[in-house]
Amino acid sequence: MPDRSFAAPALPLTPLAAGLLTMMAALSLVPLAARANDAAVQAASDAFGTSIGRETIGLYTSGSVRGFSPTAAGNVRIDGLYFDQVWGLSARLRQSSNVRVGLSAQGFVFPAPTGIVDLSLRRPDVEPSAQLVLGLDQWRGRYIDLDFSHPLSTDGRWAVTGGFSKAHVEYGNGTDGEFTTGSLAVWWRPDVHTEAMVFASAIDTPYDRMGPQVSSATPSLPPLGEARVFKGPDWAAYSGVGRNYGATLRHAFDPAWQLRAGLFHSENDDRASFSNLLLGMDAQGQAQRLVIADPASRVASNSGELRLSWAFAPAPWAQRLHLQLAGRARDRRTGGSQSLDYGTMSQLQPFQPPQPVFAFGAQSLDEVKQRWLGLSYELRWNQQLEFNAGLQHSDYRKRVDRPGLPLTETEATPWLYNLSAAWHFSPELAAYAGLTRGLEESGVAPGNASNRNQALPAILTTQMDAGLRWQMSPRLKLVAGVFDVRKPYYNLDAQQLYTELGDVRHRGIELSLNGRPAPEWQLVAGAVLMQPRVRGEGVALGRVGPRPVGQAERILKLNAVYRPAELGGLSLDAGFSHTGRMPATRDNRVELPALSELDLGLRWPLQLGGQPSTLRLLLSNALNHRSLELRGSGSYAERQGRLLAVNLSSRW
Repeated sequence: MPDRSFAAPALPLTPLAAGLLTMMAALSLVPLAARANDAAVQAASDAFGTSIGRETIGLYTSGSVRGFSPTAAGNVRIDGLYFDQVWGLSARLRQSSNVRVGLSAQGFVFPAPTGIVDLSLRRPDVEPSAQLVLGLDQWRGRYIDLDFSHPLSTDGRWAVTGGFSKAHVEYGNGTDGEFTTGSLAVWWRPDVHTEAMVFASAIDTPYDRMGPQVSSATPSLPPLGEARVFKGPDWAAYSGVGRNYGATLRHAFDPAWQLRAGLFHSENDDRASFSNLLLGMDAQGQAQRLVIADPASRVASNSGELRLSWAFAPAPWAQRLHLQLAGRARDRRTGGSQSLDYGTMSQLQPFQPPQPVFAFGAQSLDEVKQRWLGLSYELRWNQQLEFNAGLQHSDYRKRVDRPGLPLTETEATPWLYNLSAAWHFSPELAAYAGLTRGLEESGVAPGNASNRNQALPAILTTQMDAGLRWQMSPRLKLVAGVFDVRKPYYNLDAQQLYTELGDVRHRGIELSLNGRPAPEWQLVAGAVLMQPRVRGEGVALGRVGPRPVGQAERILKLNAVYRPAELGGLSLDAGFSHTGRMPATRDNRVELPALSELDLGLRWPLQLGGQPSTLRLLLSNALNHRSLELRGSGSYAERQGRLLAVNLSSRW
């Protein structure tokens, strides 16, 4: 699966654009009332991370929470149930994605130190419905999304939801890719006490060209290349398919007892994968050209959770117990890469060598089996006190079979726990605090490491956090918190081996402000002021800098929507983000400078042929600030430049 820096499929002025404009000119444009879920800004309950469709806002994402990745750590849930995600769940299946951290994780059964990414499935509508979205952009990218919901029986017991998506994506570094997605879910709701569903989803990538990753010959940032120009090679393209299957069940035996279950399969089959490296670049743009090719590989996981909940004790001492059995079995076949050294050349020089006949080596097989048995207790007293306590016993076993090396097996059987409490001083003011210990994955080695794609061992992590939530007015809410997260620290050593280099601690302050300061305005604003630090022998000996690679000490986000009543539903929106400077190398001698970006948008509810529709314009990176982003210690790629995109959605 490729690691792309410009992964949001964009939008074209091509035959599809001409068709859209012709259709819009031929139909009446009648303003309609905007729906509350038209944008992530309007759906967000805080600034900690919300994704609706193709729009994502907030301080945190599924790949970054308080400086760590909850997805890499294995902290993804589907409607609250454990899901070992190998390939991301399609937007054709999910309604939204929310990051649960701090106060938003209060009451979440079995939280995790790196936060939880909670995926909410798109539920069927009462009546048949469908939504079509056509998108295009100035770089000739385009996509079509079709979502539908349809009852299968007149009594509403059976229904289907699903969708189809086709996209051609043009990236900011001049590369491109093609993607086709299909999803289907079948729902069964025989009564108000029972609901079950099964789903299947797949995304096929015929090609996704790999742009260059650049490292510098000196303790400095490498020079930028030509904007939106890809020098090749064209054949160095990722190709593969990702699949997700699953089933969920919810059944209430009576008001006191409830059963929830989920069983999931997630996989990605890589037909081909490449790393396109420019190593040791000098100030004139001269560098060593290295292409690393990977043979077909596969990662697959079966996972699930069974949870029995018992509610007991009448108000005001409402209490619940949750008994959990969860687990996963993941297999990973990787390795056998071939390196192709093309010598030193300029990054401005066209690079289209003929595709070689590859001679791949033997592959490694990593197998992980893990299960949990947990018990969680909840107390709600008099609408003032919330208390949660959980205890889990984890049985983790890993088996690694690498060519030419002895078979290795590791195991861990730690006890994991979580404690949290919230006190409501009044309906407007609440305080919370929590402590969590978890066993999490530490990801895989990056593409520029000597042990690239190697799965790393599971690690014990801890988190402490506390804070306040203040309902400043009926329509404006402030959340302020502090946190301390500690983990082993993995990065590249002097031999380019991605390995443990010490311990890392991220502590800081996070702020969230969201709501409507005025009837015509809606905003989501957040800030993280963090002090990430590395400790250990490597730091003491001067081999590793005290600041972890890629971690900024300051992140600011602001998203605002302005909807003046006189414009009949039309809204204007803006997004501002600021990321402070961050270490770019293990020894902290090179830094990426602070980065500020501005996005501007417009959303116009209208009517096309009698159907409610929405026209969306978005100008990303409006100031066209060219910069580098980090792909690992001392490895860089160019960030996306200014991009004008338009999409038209219609619902019927």
